[in-house]
Amino acid sequence: MKKNIVLIGGSYGIGYALSELLKSEHSIYVASRTISNLDASIHHIPFDAHTQEINLEMLPDTIDGFVFLPGSINLRPFKGLKIETFEEDLKINFIDMVKVLQSLLPKITAAHQASIVLFSTVAVGTGMPFHTSVAAAKGAIEGFAKALAAEYAPKVRVNVIAPSLTDTPLADKFLNNDIKKEKAAERHPLKKIGSAKDIAEMAAFLLSDKSSWITGQVFHVDGGMSTLSVNA
Repeated sequence: MKKNIVLIGGSYGIGYALSELLKSEHSIYVASRTISNLDASIHHIPFDAHTQEINLEMLPDTIDGFVFLPGSINLRPFKGLKIETFEEDLKINFIDMVKVLQSLLPKITAAHQASIVLFSTVAVGTGMPFHTSVAAAKGAIEGFAKALAAEYAPKVRVNVIAPSLTDTPLADKFLNNDIKKEKAAERHPLKKIGSAKDIAEMAAFLLSDKSSWITGQVFHVDGGMSTLSVNA
């Protein structure tokens, strides 16, 4: 069945990979600051989740799938982090998502059964140094998603994907040379870093009817980092 899928911040990285996976079978609406390399078949809505309200008139009356992709990666020692960094990370990752989701909720609940996909990080469930700010912000998403899933079941399904460091533009400063990529790969039991498509494949599954009996879950798409300990 053809669905209306809304991607917030989907013009590059995981969002772009997801739009490429879904565009042939569904109507895709990407709300983002830039068009980037988006296919002509995709509906683009100029939007900055951090500073604007989304134009509801550019969206369909019914939204079957919603994905919020904007995020941040601030990895620094706790003693050097200012409170403003925590506030900014919380706003980018969580508060902005809540604002957009509340504005689209009538369109989402108008669907027969809608699917919401949000993003966390492996660092929420696995303690990692220098992740205090981002782990706190993403941890809010995990708690929120489970509560929302309970509140809106069975009308709306809500799930979370928690990746480890993935090769996307957002993570470029951590993976911008072969040495960094090799070291990052070695930290994963599967000995490789994830690609945007790896994460997009899981998001596409959670948006599909194939996952119709799944809600309130956090999926660790992280090369085994969160659960396995394997000698290098």
